[in-house]
Amino acid sequence: MPPSVPRHHCLTQAPFQTASTRVPTFPEAAGLSIQDPEALKGLLAFLSLLALVLQETGTASFPAKERKRREEQMPEEGNASEVLPLGNDVLSPDNYGEVIDLSNFEELTDYGDQSPEVKVTSLTPATRISPTKSTEAPKTPSSSPAMTRPTTAGLILSSHPNHGLPTCLVCVCLGSSVYCDDIDLEDIPPLPRRTAYLYARFNRISHIRAEDFKGLTKLKRIDLSNNLISYIDNNAFCMLHALRDLILPENLLEALPVLPTGIEFLDARLNRLRSSGIQPAAFRALVKLRFLYLSDNLLDSIPGPFPLSLRSLHLQNNLIETMQRDVFCDPEEHKYTRRQLEDIRLDGNPINLSHFPSAYFCLPRLPIGCFT
Repeated sequence: MPPSVPRHHCLTQAPFQTASTRVPTFPEAAGLSIQDPEALKGLLAFLSLLALVLQETGTASFPAKERKRREEQMPEEGNASEVLPLGNDVLSPDNYGEVIDLSNFEELTDYGDQSPEVKVTSLTPATRISPTKSTEAPKTPSSSPAMTRPTTAGLILSSHPNHGLPTCLVCVCLGSSVYCDDIDLEDIPPLPRRTAYLYARFNRISHIRAEDFKGLTKLKRIDLSNNLISYIDNNAFCMLHALRDLILPENLLEALPVLPTGIEFLDARLNRLRSSGIQPAAFRALVKLRFLYLSDNLLDSIPGPFPLSLRSLHLQNNLIETMQRDVFCDPEEHKYTRRQLEDIRLDGNPINLSHFPSAYFCLPRLPIGCFT
């Protein structure tokens, strides 16, 4: 056995080899004799093998430990609920009916302008539905009374005239305008007090009553075109002091009621108006009247005199055969010129305008009609 080397001898060796100092070899430092080559070869072979085993073992041990650590942190396969603690709120095809119950959506109520008050009375989950075959029992009718949309007649007859909501369910209310076109009305519906413009065209209204517009002091326009109106109460419009436009074409009128003095536009074309149905001097008091359309009626005379504000007068397609001298001009005032009345139509009547030159000498333009 080789002699042992003192411990202090290894600690005093210089770490670097210089020109004047020689570093001992490993066998010499270990106390082995360099004269035994076989022992030296065996030792070197053993050390090389040992170094190789230690290197491979150290390299493979780290990934194994890392994999083991990660496997300990990962949940077991098929147990995904441990990652996210969802409790009982996990949504699956078997319990989606328990999360949201929409079985009573048909019981919703129209609250109109009021905010609906939601009251939860039951949280019973809905019956589960199998993916292949439904097992839900047929629904029984709800114990609460079903709401039905009221009919037009019911709204009009059962509503108070001063309350505008029912009418606005049947008609369209936009601000101060009410549109009731083509909904088969047979009467004027109760209107909101703020109504300024009423459009009730293409209906089946046959009679205008005095109370239909009572209290509607803001009414500016009434359009009742294309109805079946045959009669209007004489005082139906006289209290509407704000009324400016009255539109009544394509009805069955034979007479005109008393008109408010502030009216500016009157359209009663395509009716059955007769001269006897218009009161004498009915238009003279209408000091703001500018447009008067009475064509396609049964008039046999010109319903004058007319106010000085009149600009357009349409009387075509009537039965007019004669004309009064003072219907447009003052026969005693030859220097007077009626400049505003520029549009007069008498065509389609059996009158020869050349026979009445003194009736229109003050006009800025000749009336349209037959002169031969």
